[in-house]
Amino acid sequence: MGEEKKAKYWHRVDRNIYRRAGSPNLYLVYYRRGKRYQENVDSDKIRDARRLLKYREGEIAQGKIPALRAELIRFDELAKDFLDDYRANNKKSLWRAEISIKHLSRHFDGIRAVDISTDRIKSYIAERRKLGISVATVNRELAALKRMLNLGAQATPPKVMRVPHIKSLSENNTRTGFMEKEDFEALRDALPHYLKPLITVAYWTGMRAGELKSLRWDDIDLRERCITLNPGTTKSGQGRVIYMPEELWLTLRQQKDERDLEFQDCPWVFHREGKSIRDYSRAWKSACKRVGLKGVLFHDLRRTGVRNLVRAGVPERVAMTISGHKTRSIFDRYNIVSNEDLKEAARKQEAHYRSNTVAISTE
Repeated sequence: MGEEKKAKYWHRVDRNIYRRAGSPNLYLVYYRRGKRYQENVDSDKIRDARRLLKYREGEIAQGKIPALRAELIRFDELAKDFLDDYRANNKKSLWRAEISIKHLSRHFDGIRAVDISTDRIKSYIAERRKLGISVATVNRELAALKRMLNLGAQATPPKVMRVPHIKSLSENNTRTGFMEKEDFEALRDALPHYLKPLITVAYWTGMRAGELKSLRWDDIDLRERCITLNPGTTKSGQGRVIYMPEELWLTLRQQKDERDLEFQDCPWVFHREGKSIRDYSRAWKSACKRVGLKGVLFHDLRRTGVRNLVRAGVPERVAMTISGHKTRSIFDRYNIVSNEDLKEAARKQEAHYRSNTVAISTE
């Protein structure tokens, strides 16, 4: 670009501070080892530009200036670092992270990290919502983007100099599905024989489907009446011990007797003819249809298990340990109040009122 064109394109505002034609933002120009660099201040205020220039000149005086490297970093490199972090930490939700990156890449692929602004993120949200993508899914993708940028900011030297504000969308994700005892018993009786013990344990303990399907006889101590989930085998990565009430113990003892009789080499607690259970969705839907249960999910058993523990008077901290919930906020979404719970509260309120009325009348 010729000097005359440069003069039209750039307008000097202050020492080493310029404004570019067509852009409201100010730009810095500074030199390191004789090489010229320019940087977008991302602000139109002269005081912001002067503050950043002073900071950059201080870095140059110390022989370092990581911002020059950060200017070159693009979304693709940050996405790779993000997935590598998941793999290094052996996170079980890697598959979900990969899906989030796939969708984010369609919008941010090739974009420099310094250009990922709040406005660009809002544009991404609008685009995804226009396609009918749920709020929960968009929030997972935003969480991945935020984590990605934070990892870049924590790198040495930093790959991201400034993480933009990323606000999650409001979502109503309170769990509402659960099973009353009669529904559970009807469904259990309608299921194939190999699934009956599995859903019984789910109903009593609130264990996740993945935990149940991977359960081995090495994890069961029928003498001590406990189930041991070792660290690394659960979603949270933390181990836990679950002690069995009588009905649950009887169910697993019968399961062990049948296994020893017919499938002695099978290591799985729950199996189908000696092989691990994989997909049971067809059997589940068929049984639900036969007993008239619509929209019931296997995960409803987990919600039911949590609610049953609390109803039985088990302290909530202990119930969280049994169910494997790490945070109180997630546990509260599973601790569902049903209409029957509300009716029981009204009955207790009425009984309390009557007892007080009688006490007052006898004084």
